[in-house]
Amino acid sequence: MHDHIVFSVIDAKKNKLKRQIINELYRLESRTISQLASRLHTSIPSTTSLIDELSMTQWVQGIGTGTAQYGRKPSLFALDASRYVTVVVDINVHDTKLLVFNLANQVVHQLDVDLRLDKSPTLLRILAEPLEQLAQRIKADQLQVVGVGAVLPGLVNPWEAVNHTYPSVNSPEQPLDQLLQSIFDAPVYLINDTKATIFGEHRFGLAQNKKHVLSVNIDWGIGLGVITNGEILQGSAGFAGELGHIQMKTDGELCSCGKVGCLETLASASSLIRRARIGLDEGRVSLLTELDSSAIDIERIIGKANAGDAFSIDLLSDVGSALGKALSTAVHLFNPELIIVNGVLAKAEKSITRPIEQAIDKYCLPNYRDNLSIELSKLGEMAKFYGTQAYVVQKLLEHELVP
Repeated sequence: MHDHIVFSVIDAKKNKLKRQIINELYRLESRTISQLASRLHTSIPSTTSLIDELSMTQWVQGIGTGTAQYGRKPSLFALDASRYVTVVVDINVHDTKLLVFNLANQVVHQLDVDLRLDKSPTLLRILAEPLEQLAQRIKADQLQVVGVGAVLPGLVNPWEAVNHTYPSVNSPEQPLDQLLQSIFDAPVYLINDTKATIFGEHRFGLAQNKKHVLSVNIDWGIGLGVITNGEILQGSAGFAGELGHIQMKTDGELCSCGKVGCLETLASASSLIRRARIGLDEGRVSLLTELDSSAIDIERIIGKANAGDAFSIDLLSDVGSALGKALSTAVHLFNPELIIVNGVLAKAEKSITRPIEQAIDKYCLPNYRDNLSIELSKLGEMAKFYGTQAYVVQKLLEHELVP
């Protein structure tokens, strides 16, 4: 009995070290045994043995040699991209994307589905067929799914796997997490799209090695991702950062949430298109009049603004100003070093960042601006996908579900 307990403790310690190796190689792409041993505070022979075991189970592979000032060049190791994959299911108000990532963060399969997130009870029934198609494709390639991440807008409680904004994904017959678990036979994690985006920026984008960051995600709604002291802020139920539903005008328009004058009524992509159509109906002079009203979308408004159209420039300026005013409150609360602009409106580039900067200059105390920069995401939409993949890997390691 005593021997059994001793071996259990040894196995637990070995598995913990294996998870640390996987985490290190996921974060840093490649490392030598010496570097891993130093990071894990263990011996080179022990690390070598762990690497051998991980190689036998196809978690780790040798990828050549590193550089050395003297003597033999050390062997480099990285995660093995040939067997284990994660699935990212992105359901939003535009469409649905299904992506399969290997452990080298490469997309090995992508399936785009013409399915928009709404409150229809048939949503998950329609989604089941393309999910099954993807599962068959993964099986045919002899890949093994280790985890699934579902990324959605709205009030997502990641611990209960519930979306309070879109109840269609919480079907009493078979909610989204159970549907995904049954198809892919792997643990499933739900995450809000803005949290996923800042997770991606934190691991692979502009927020790397930064401790105090805001990421504003401007899409059909407006979300705020917050990194404070190096940690992503979730809140007690995962709802932290719903910037779009703070009140900006007490006598403003009715918001989809039922409240009046929310930021989303002034500064979201949907409100921008609505305001463009209203302005044209009222006879505003614009290059947009060349288009049918139903054809007006974000890309066309941005395109006309870039072509010098005063009406389109004014629309984007109003959006940026409203965003900047709302963000100035968040700047006072969190004192960030960086604000990252992401989402469909980030395509407007300076037309959106300039009015944000001007509003922050206007509404923030000057000292808050001393070390603050505002930048457009370099990852774009991929920030959300990379972030979901990284979130899944982190959860699997935390819950001791791999290797």
